[in-house]
Amino acid sequence: MGGAISILTASERANDFAGVVLISPLVQMNPDTATPFKVFVAKVMNQLAPSLPLGSIKSNWISRDHKKVEAYDQDTLNYHGGLRVSFAMQLMGAVERIQRVIPAIAWPFLLLQGDTDKLCDISGARLMFEQAASADKKLKVYEGAYHALHHELPEVSESVLKELTSWLTERLSPPQ
Repeated sequence: MGGAISILTASERANDFAGVVLISPLVQMNPDTATPFKVFVAKVMNQLAPSLPLGSIKSNWISRDHKKVEAYDQDTLNYHGGLRVSFAMQLMGAVERIQRVIPAIAWPFLLLQGDTDKLCDISGARLMFEQAASADKKLKVYEGAYHALHHELPEVSESVLKELTSWLTERLSPPQ
């Protein structure tokens, strides 16, 4: 959700951003999860029972690091209930807006994505990278990684930090 919000915010206020770093952003609904039938049912249920909870996010989809998953499960600030129908509709609406603005994205961005992320499908990251108009864009895919790359196995989270630091440093350094 944070990535989707960042994309939409930067698109609406492009002059306020020198660049954007996105870690596993929601760009496209997972076609295996958001089937046409399920989307239709969600639209109907949104009219009848918008507070109806759907399935919840499985904590083991967050990271392959079991300690990070345990910490996520024990964190009382994380919502552990079911995703409500009305919220799912808001996510689908955000994705539709994102896909409309992608071709106009001209701001620099670094997009980091795990290729086995079950929360934000990698096809969305590839779509954004391929269709965005930006001349300064980079997509880095982490093989086998899940959603929260900064909370992944140590070798992934360290690589993410290095990639992020390098990308920012290159853009913040004064020209030689």
